[in-house]
Amino acid sequence: MKLRKVTAAAAAALVLSLTATACGGDDNDSDSGSGSGGGGKIKIGIKYDQPGLGLKKPDGSFSGFDVDVATYVAKELGYKPDQIEFIETKSADRENALARGDVKFIAATYSINDERKKKVDFAGPYLLAHQDLLIKSDSDISKATDLNGKNLCSVTGSTSAQNVHDTIAPKANLKEYSGYSECIAALQSGTVDAVTTDDSILAGFAAQSQYKGKFKLAGLKLSNENYGIGVKKGDTATVDKINKALEKMVSDKSWDKAVQDNFGPAEYKNEPAPKIGVIVK
Repeated sequence: MKLRKVTAAAAAALVLSLTATACGGDDNDSDSGSGSGGGGKIKIGIKYDQPGLGLKKPDGSFSGFDVDVATYVAKELGYKPDQIEFIETKSADRENALARGDVKFIAATYSINDERKKKVDFAGPYLLAHQDLLIKSDSDISKATDLNGKNLCSVTGSTSAQNVHDTIAPKANLKEYSGYSECIAALQSGTVDAVTTDDSILAGFAAQSQYKGKFKLAGLKLSNENYGIGVKKGDTATVDKINKALEKMVSDKSWDKAVQDNFGPAEYKNEPAPKIGVIVK
C-alpha cells in the first residue's frame, strides 16, 4: 500500500514537471509580439514597395522611415532588431491583419481617419504628410491648375488623382498604372507630366540614387495625411506604450535623423514632428 502511494506521488510530480516545461517553452516561440522582448519575436506590418518608407531590398533587408520608426518603437517595447519580423501588409489588408493577430502593430503610411478608427486603434501620429505632385526638375508646373491639359499619373483605384481632376484641374488627363514605380518610369520618359500621391511617398522615390537631380516636389499641400501606427482595436496598453516610444524618438532626435536619412536627398520639406494625439484636418 505504501508503494502505491509513493508511485502515485511520483507520477503526479512528473506530470507537473512536464507541464511546467511545456509552458516555459512558449516564451521562445515567434508570435505577434504579445510579450515584451525576452526570447520571443514581434511581427510588424510594413509596406515592401515604397522607397524611403517601407522597402524590402534584394538582399532581404528592409529600409525606410516607417521601418526606422517601427524598429525604434520595437526597441522601446523590449525587442532587439533580430527579434523583429517584418510582414508585408498591403493597404487593403491592414485592418484584417490586425484583427487576425497577424501583426502586433502596423507602420505603413497608415493615415488616421474616422472610418479606420472604427476598426483599429492608432498611436501617433508620427508624420504629417500632404498630397503633392512629383515633377521633372525643369518642369514649369508650379500649382495644381497648371495640370489642365497635361498628363497626371497615379495608381489604379487611388483617390489622389481623382481629387485633383474633380476639384482643381478638370482638364487634366488621368493616367492610371498598377503601381507608383510605373508612374515614376512614365514621368522619367515624359509619358506623363506629374505624379500625385502623399509627398512622403513621392520624396522616397525621388531620393533614390538613380533619380538624383531628375525630379522635384511641387511643394503643394493638397491634403493632410496624419500617419499613425495601427494597433488591434481595444489594445490601449500597446497604444500607450507606442505613444511613449514616439515621444522619446522625437525628444532624442532619432526622428530627425530618420527623416534626413530617408528623405534628405529629395530635399523633402517635412513638417515638424506632430504632437501625439493631435490630428491636423
